[in-house]
Amino acid sequence: MYYDTTPYKSPIPVVRDDRTHALVNILPREGKRLIARGVLALPEVKRALENGWFVVSRGITPSYILEELTGQDYDTANCTAGIVTEGRMASVLEDDRLGPWVFKDGTLDETPAPVVLDQFTAYDVSVKGANAVDPDGNIGVFAADKAGGTVGGIWPTITARGAHWVAPVSLERLIPSVIEAARHCGNHLWDYTMGQSAGFMPVVNALVVTEIQAIELLTGVTAVHVGSGGVAGSEGAVMLALEGEHDVVLKAFELIEAIKGEPQFDPPRLVPYIREPETSPSR
Repeated sequence: MYYDTTPYKSPIPVVRDDRTHALVNILPREGKRLIARGVLALPEVKRALENGWFVVSRGITPSYILEELTGQDYDTANCTAGIVTEGRMASVLEDDRLGPWVFKDGTLDETPAPVVLDQFTAYDVSVKGANAVDPDGNIGVFAADKAGGTVGGIWPTITARGAHWVAPVSLERLIPSVIEAARHCGNHLWDYTMGQSAGFMPVVNALVVTEIQAIELLTGVTAVHVGSGGVAGSEGAVMLALEGEHDVVLKAFELIEAIKGEPQFDPPRLVPYIREPETSPSR
């Protein structure tokens, strides 16, 4: 479900023509920076960082959260296992993968993530990104691992204990239905793949933070998704309409201006391209 930002939004004039309006364009890497800041503004996250466990799973967007939290640079391209790059589904070479990362009371901790998960309470937070999000706030995560990868490892405990799963995900990944997509996927289902086989893990109980929730949490503006896409370097862009009192809209507009120009990173070393998976049911 999308994180409810209603308590954080500033009142807007009732009449549309009395509001200030702005149109912004956010590239995927800029959106990741914005979403990372939004995640760290969540009260659930702030509480866990003050007193509790905060676990950041592997993922490109989560690596931006690490940078915002620690003030340090990370090897973004290797802060993940699965990755979509160079026009294909892929995985980072196992020896190059970094993470996950564990924080106890806001301090980086060496306790292994599976051990920490066993200690989770309802107030602790796990961050795991997604490959898809739908209009109902359900998320889908690709999994090459036959047992569901990270999702298969953390979902039962987080759900059973009522802990917080925070899912940072861009609106560039919006699809019509996560549930419908899951019915058509499976990492032992594909006869042909462009790069690597992957299943699709649906999650319906995560707290989803997109560009909309992030900018509303950080500034109080009202944001609406009005367009996506682009060419020649603007592929995956998200366009938002911002509305509200003048000062609120200007604050949001200037925040997005400040993240423009977020640098792109080079792709990591990848596992070999696979066209016909060994797990194909026809082999």
